[in-house]
Amino acid sequence: MSDTTPKNLANFIWQVADLLRGDYKRSDYGKVILPFTVLRRLECVLEPTRDAVLKEAEKWADRNVDLARFLTRQSGQSFYNLTKLTLTSVANAPDDSVANLNAYVNGFSPNAQAVFEKFRFAEQVAYLAEAGLLHLVVARFADVDLHPNRVSNHEMGYAFEELIRKFAEASNETAGEHFTPREVIKLMAGLLIAPDLADLQVPGMSRKVYDPACGTGGMLTAAEEFILSHNTQGQVFSFGQELNPESWAICRSDLMIKNQDPDNVKLGNSFTNDLLPHEKFDYMLSNPPFGVEWKKAQAEIVDEANDRGMLGRFGAGLPRINDGSLLFLQHMISKMRPVGEGGSRLAIVFNGSPLFTGAAESGESKIRQWILENDWLEAIVALPDQLFYNTGISTYFWILTNRKAPAHRGKVVLLDAREYWAKMRKSLGDKRKYITDQQIEEIHRLYADALSVADNPDHELHGKVKVFRNEDFGYHRITVERPLKLRFEVTDEALTDLELNLKSGKTTAKYEDRDALLAALKSMVGKEPSFNRTEFAASLRSALSDLNKLPAPVDKAVWNAVSVRDSEGQVQLKKGQPEPDPEFRDFENIPLEEDIDAYLEREVLPHVPDAWIDHTKTKIGYEIPFTRHFYVYTPPRPLAEIDAELRELEFEIQKLLSESIS
Repeated sequence: MSDTTPKNLANFIWQVADLLRGDYKRSDYGKVILPFTVLRRLECVLEPTRDAVLKEAEKWADRNVDLARFLTRQSGQSFYNLTKLTLTSVANAPDDSVANLNAYVNGFSPNAQAVFEKFRFAEQVAYLAEAGLLHLVVARFADVDLHPNRVSNHEMGYAFEELIRKFAEASNETAGEHFTPREVIKLMAGLLIAPDLADLQVPGMSRKVYDPACGTGGMLTAAEEFILSHNTQGQVFSFGQELNPESWAICRSDLMIKNQDPDNVKLGNSFTNDLLPHEKFDYMLSNPPFGVEWKKAQAEIVDEANDRGMLGRFGAGLPRINDGSLLFLQHMISKMRPVGEGGSRLAIVFNGSPLFTGAAESGESKIRQWILENDWLEAIVALPDQLFYNTGISTYFWILTNRKAPAHRGKVVLLDAREYWAKMRKSLGDKRKYITDQQIEEIHRLYADALSVADNPDHELHGKVKVFRNEDFGYHRITVERPLKLRFEVTDEALTDLELNLKSGKTTAKYEDRDALLAALKSMVGKEPSFNRTEFAASLRSALSDLNKLPAPVDKAVWNAVSVRDSEGQVQLKKGQPEPDPEFRDFENIPLEEDIDAYLEREVLPHVPDAWIDHTKTKIGYEIPFTRHFYVYTPPRPLAEIDAELRELEFEIQKLLSESIS
């Protein structure tokens, strides 16, 4: 084919869907198109060494040797095929297409066969044959040139993701769970790895990269390309884990084509079954699903948190059940190399929720506290909205490291890149914006110079960067109490409320002297209210002298009915101390380093002199209010300008109405 740009390649492959229409539901097209695309890609990669592999296999056929070692050496890849079959030869023998195609796939090395097993390829072959479509589909794919010299791994990944997006839209699934826009990955990889460029250029350099939710492997590919672009003689080893079998199969085949070990990418849930438990990595990057609950994995995660504590992955805290984002981050932190072994850097994509969700001492707050107190958070970068395929919400990069540069120690950079975007000519799902290559370079430069830009008020980008100390994000959550002040009186309204309570209340429903109690209290209606509980209690005992001692629930109901909040009332005491009034209870977040009592004296007591702080309820919390720090006040337009605009609109409406009448 003449044009193999990612978008056109995906569109070309998508034309196969025309063959499937009617026999397959639109949402099931991927079950055919994705595995056939992978098959053709593997075939193109092996084509130059096909004959050499077959000769080598024949040479060692009758010997007891590790045949795979010899065959991979001849193929130049980590996989091979032992048949003379190709998609073209299968297409040329339509009567034997099922047997030939299955034999062709079974002739691959076991690591490649595992890919097609996850696609359930044999089932699709049988169904296509039954529908009379197998020959047509095979012939169509046999004509596509997918050799890496024609279509790069980067372009191939983009094509896969374009296809997945279409299939996800057709089945009303969430495409964003599978992949991230490539320009976002490029930006992320640069921010993560660029600070280490000097080290990456050392001869013999090797690095291990990891993504715990790797999807089709786009982030792993981008990180590898970025590193090798600065040292073509270096080595990058990619690792990952993925829950979706089809995405895993694509990622695995991508590693095979790049001559990496496909067993480095595992299939399974990173939370419940970490299949790389002892591995540590130099770089980690991930875009976990936004706001996805972790209820299915709750038992395993809670058990690990309780049993292993800080020796496990989740000892710092557990977030709300409906958002597991911070679990991914804790999992990645557990994979950091110790500083003595070189340390690690990681980047992760979040929505706004992990920045501030969760009150003081909640799971989310404790996780943020743990990260900041360990001085791991290097920066947070705010991205434009409408950047992802499945959501238009704002997103953020969190960049962490356990080996901060000296100038960054004890500090966190907040970088506002929300205005770095260009409008797409055609929307893709919710994606209406993208970041240009020039803008990516600008953001990279701004990130590298963040500290100096923040220190220079005259810099043109000064407003885009702010630097804070770790402790600036901490606060004391204090409880400000005011005394309960009451007056006591019996009114008709109070008796009505008491009667309803006695009739409907579960604890007072069996009280047999209800009518007598209400009649006795009726005698107190109209008397002057009392501001002394003791005096009122005496009057109350006198009025109720003909009744037996009230049961505790009934006595409480009576006092609730006759007690009225009054700013001039008597302060109620409990164990000799003022009793707090829940209705006037207030909560304040005080910067961590500020004296709490000094704050009370300065900000509260001048307005409510009888207030106090209940220190037993004080909690420590951490949040990162990103947008608040970059808020710029925009004054409202002058009323005269608004009035003039309204008058102009009224004139235009009148003009249109008069034209329509005439």
